[in-house]
Amino acid sequence: MDNSSSKKIPAHISTGIRVFVGILIILGVFIGGVYVGYANRPAAEKITSVVNKEPPAAIGDAVDFNLFWKVWQIMDEKFADADAVSTQERVYGAIKGLLASFGDPYTTFFDPSENKVFESEISGSFSGIGIEIGQKNNVLTVIAPLKGTPADKAGIKAGDQIVAIDGKSTEQVSIDKAVDLIRGQEGTSVALTVVREGMTAPKVFTIVRSTIDLPTVDTETRPDQKAFIIHLYNFSAQSPQLFSQALQSYLASGYPNLLIDLRGNPGGYLDAAVQIGSWFIPQGKTIVKEIGKDPSDVTVHTSKGPVLFPATSKLVILVDGGSASAAEILAGALSEQGIGVLAGEQTFGKGSVQEVINLTEDTSLKVTIAKWYTPNGISISEKGLTPTVKIPYSQSHDGKDMQLETALGLFAK
Repeated sequence: MDNSSSKKIPAHISTGIRVFVGILIILGVFIGGVYVGYANRPAAEKITSVVNKEPPAAIGDAVDFNLFWKVWQIMDEKFADADAVSTQERVYGAIKGLLASFGDPYTTFFDPSENKVFESEISGSFSGIGIEIGQKNNVLTVIAPLKGTPADKAGIKAGDQIVAIDGKSTEQVSIDKAVDLIRGQEGTSVALTVVREGMTAPKVFTIVRSTIDLPTVDTETRPDQKAFIIHLYNFSAQSPQLFSQALQSYLASGYPNLLIDLRGNPGGYLDAAVQIGSWFIPQGKTIVKEIGKDPSDVTVHTSKGPVLFPATSKLVILVDGGSASAAEILAGALSEQGIGVLAGEQTFGKGSVQEVINLTEDTSLKVTIAKWYTPNGISISEKGLTPTVKIPYSQSHDGKDMQLETALGLFAK
């Protein structure tokens, strides 16, 4: 006989428990199914809310974002540090990816931190090493080091390819991001790994940042060749006034020969190029053509006059691979309008117009809206300008600039 204490559960209660357990199982399966369905729902539905998700009416074809949300979901589920990237940062990244698909290195989105840097740049308050950079064949390239700056003193040259900044590859790095990395607090240093034609291996230049005072104009005279030289380093808002003073000095010298040295000039304001060109080119003649998205959207910038350069004088315009943008506009106009001889080396080829659009209080978009063409219709962006007289750069044993000397020799011909 079993002496242990035990009680039988009444049949109706036992049946109730079995029914209750069955309900729990069914409910568990249902809840589990709901959870699986919830977890596997589209990524767009996982976000609490998506505002402004409808495209503007201006976008014609239907846009299918299913693939976008699928990738978003995979990154949420599988990327190790997914929580470290905020939703807003992902949106900024998506915008940058959209712009990258257009393949234009000068069209850029500035997130809040980048926008602050950009605003400081255009205000002129910044410290750095003093180089203008662009892209050639998708490689970050030095347009020109500015005269007397740390980059110039360190030996950086126009055409140098920057393959790394502080040891990190510049592949897939935008121009504006590179500028952000290169600029910094005065007294700190940045290391640029450079590839240069003629070098057997990349070279690292470690350069100390300083406050950059942009040079504009220098002049010199060559009595033995009866020549006056104007070195123009950029096209800032002050350039026309300073160039005008230099031009007046030339006229006062009585020399019949003028050489405008635009080597290493990365450009600047279009208006400055038009104003300077107007003192050489007859009023109403074309200086540059600006063509927008629609080929029929053409703006022709013409000379405003008055012509100050004597018709009896000779002019040589000296350029190199560091001559870009507004420098190419002026050089192209002077040579194609028959005012002077274009000499030196192939120019950089930066012939596009950017507009800055404020998107929000702390973000902006810099977008290419047009391209520049010379009076004869040559696209500056394609290959730059080809000099009529090609003169490669070289130095004599005593350090004399032989490219400049050879260009001065053209006045005797």
